[in-house]
Amino acid sequence: MQHQKIAIFGRVFNTSITPFIETLFNYLESKKIEVVIYREFYDFLLNTSKCPLNLTTFDTHLDLPKDIDFLLSLGGDGTMLAAVSVIRDSGIPIAGINLGRLGFLANIPKENIESALSKILENQYTIQKRTLLSVESDQKELFGQDNFALNDITVFRFDSSSMITVNALLNDELLNSYWADGLIIATPTGSTAYSLSCGGPIIMPGSGNFVITPISPHNLNVRPIVVSADMTLKLKIESRTDKYILSCDSKSETLSTDIEITIRKAPFEINLIRLQNDSYFGTLREKLLWGIDVRNY
Repeated sequence: MQHQKIAIFGRVFNTSITPFIETLFNYLESKKIEVVIYREFYDFLLNTSKCPLNLTTFDTHLDLPKDIDFLLSLGGDGTMLAAVSVIRDSGIPIAGINLGRLGFLANIPKENIESALSKILENQYTIQKRTLLSVESDQKELFGQDNFALNDITVFRFDSSSMITVNALLNDELLNSYWADGLIIATPTGSTAYSLSCGGPIIMPGSGNFVITPISPHNLNVRPIVVSADMTLKLKIESRTDKYILSCDSKSETLSTDIEITIRKAPFEINLIRLQNDSYFGTLREKLLWGIDVRNY
């Protein structure tokens, strides 16, 4: 076995999951794997489960050891997205154990912890690279150093009263002035998330595209559009309240409409661990109930 040091990231969860967490730590201890763990998550575990004492902890990407072999995310897809802020551009591979329902990113079932870890520790996996989006503005620093998203970057109206106008320029050419509740710019990874629920297409990872999906557009013939991942998208917002909300995965900020933003492909990718029996289309079929006669439900 080559891997000897891993990082663990997680968030507060329902204590019914505790037996699976204890199984994980027992397995790692039996294999003599060195563990570093996210401090906030570790504090939660110490109060709710039997886990090893005196583990090395980290708080942010700044104190995450660079010599770890991979990071294990414990939770759902939301936890995986949060873990991306820790991994950043380090190139450290990441695997997700799903502690809830079936996930697209965290797709290792909690019942398969030992068998999945055994395969990862024996290098029986492939790396799937996932592109990210970045957002910035000449007028204001956005989200500190966490201005990147694995799923999507979205602009919303500030309140519930009226729509906003999103003037979108693609490589400095006017694409459209969207009169809508907002606009989603999604990666292939994010194409199965919020964008999908707003009518956007599913895009395969690695296809080299992003999708721009309007949220409840006033003009019903304005449809989602798939664009090259090499594009640069500039957005200028008009709103009666002179404010709008910008979200970057799970992070959000309220901005004034004089803040213009630029969205482009981030300068790094995330390395997702995929086991040999993982199937992207299998996950789609299961998650979206493809091929099932829904009349029986």
